[in-house]
Amino acid sequence: MRINKYIASCGIASRRASEQLITDGKVKVNNKTVTDLATSIDEYNDTVMVEGQKIQPVARQIYIMLNKPKGCVCTVKDDKDRKTVMDYIGELKDKRLFPVGRLDYDTEGLILITNDGDLSHKLTHPSNEIPKTYVAKVQGEVPQSDLATLRNGIVLDGKKLGRSKIKLIENADDIYRYEVTIFEGKNRQVHRMFESVGKEVIFLKRVAVGELRLGGLTRGTYRYLTDGEVEYLKKY
Repeated sequence: MRINKYIASCGIASRRASEQLITDGKVKVNNKTVTDLATSIDEYNDTVMVEGQKIQPVARQIYIMLNKPKGCVCTVKDDKDRKTVMDYIGELKDKRLFPVGRLDYDTEGLILITNDGDLSHKLTHPSNEIPKTYVAKVQGEVPQSDLATLRNGIVLDGKKLGRSKIKLIENADDIYRYEVTIFEGKNRQVHRMFESVGKEVIFLKRVAVGELRLGGLTRGTYRYLTDGEVEYLKKY
């Protein structure tokens, strides 16, 4: 088994974050530091340590959905001592869970948290193009010509985005609510899309990942995924 996959199976981090631990020299195999991502592990005979702690595959995989509030970051720890999503999962905080992907500090909504590194890798890999749906509040109406431009895909960081889905939900007092579905995960993508047509997103909430919807989950609370929801995610 590749070392990054082994670390992820132990619930330490996602595969991508596990690779960073390896290249940072924080992983030892049989008491020798390894930095080669191609290192293979014999899960029955090798001893693997991360930051001085021996690790083993988790006995039970956990999958939860959190309604992330504004004002927290999607990391296990924050070097600026800001509140993290882990502060909202109570007794599960010590279960070596980690968030799947990111939501911005000021963005609310659906974030998945798990100790299943394989699933996390699958859900965050760009090639899978998993749809993520948001509700964005914008000051003033966006002209239809600009919406067409956004739906067709703008250029961000020198690369043209794929198509997106955008529809008007409602408007009141010159505040327009749009449902936006994207298939990529660029940094602040929805904000930057609207900025490209001269509009500012004043509120953003993720309401769905694929067919998983936030529903009536209260802000700052979480629930376990059902077996059916887990199986659905694993099909990606």
